Amino acid sequence: MPEATTPRRVFVAINPSASFGKGRNVGPAVIKALTDAGHDVTRLMEASYQELITKAKAAVASKPDALIVVGGDGMVNLGTNMVAGTDVPLGIVPSGTGNDMARVLGIPHEDTDGAIRLLLKQLQLPPRTIDAGLIHRSDGGQTWFACMVSAGFDASVNERANRMTWPKGRIRYNIALVYELFGMKKISYTLDMDGEKRTVDGSMISVGNGVSLGGGMLVTPTALVDDGLLDVLIVEHMPRLDFLRIFPRVFKGEHLSDKRVTVHKVKRVSISAENVAAYGDGERVGPLPVEIETVAGALRVLSPANP
Repeated sequence: MPEATTPRRVFVAINPSASFGKGRNVGPAVIKALTDAGHDVTRLMEASYQELITKAKAAVASKPDALIVVGGDGMVNLGTNMVAGTDVPLGIVPSGTGNDMARVLGIPHEDTDGAIRLLLKQLQLPPRTIDAGLIHRSDGGQTWFACMVSAGFDASVNERANRMTWPKGRIRYNIALVYELFGMKKISYTLDMDGEKRTVDGSMISVGNGVSLGGGMLVTPTALVDDGLLDVLIVEHMPRLDFLRIFPRVFKGEHLSDKRVTVHKVKRVSISAENVAAYGDGERVGPLPVEIETVAGALRVLSPANP
């Protein structure tokens, strides 16, 4: 690895589950590369997510040069909730299943060495400033997200996929999708998009700051992480066979050609429905209703400006 021009003080947060599976060597490789490059590195690897959150909060409060997360989109979500609204940039070395935010930002998601090389390079450059989404939960709390909120069929697929231990990668979401299709029901949504209220009998609603979920499914293909807007995808309720025909198009972002699938660009949206949970970056947020807003320029990331 090339020598760093300017040493940085960084914290590296590693997924508590990273001692198992194919990603178990990624954390140590990141620590070694940063240390060899001359940076002041502190490893954060706790026994549980809650302990990791506590340590990461203290780390960010000390105003380091970066908080780096090693893992999948769940770790990106953890890091986003630590640094959004601060001047501390977020670095990402993906080693998870979906790695959707890494894809969005142009960070190599299937090449650990490439991701580490990019991280070392970006540590020497000004961070990129992008938007973040802020979810106002039904319990009165708030949760940040970086890439995508799911509320409906997509959330159910996410929930099932999270419970599965095999197989790995995008195929796991595909299998979860097939299982959830059998129990798919019409959902009666109430929406308020920038003051425009409407009711929808739908199958799923996704709110994208980025373009994808589930390992590259281009759910909101026209979303931009720095345009100050959220893309709200609405899929109206349809027969299972129709849904099954449309869904494969998601992988190429071609599902918007169906008139029952629409995208609305907004600054704020509230979503209400009974017995539906919201997920942010693959992590459970809580039951609807939720109100979601974009916060322009809330997040600084160590990524190329034009991936």
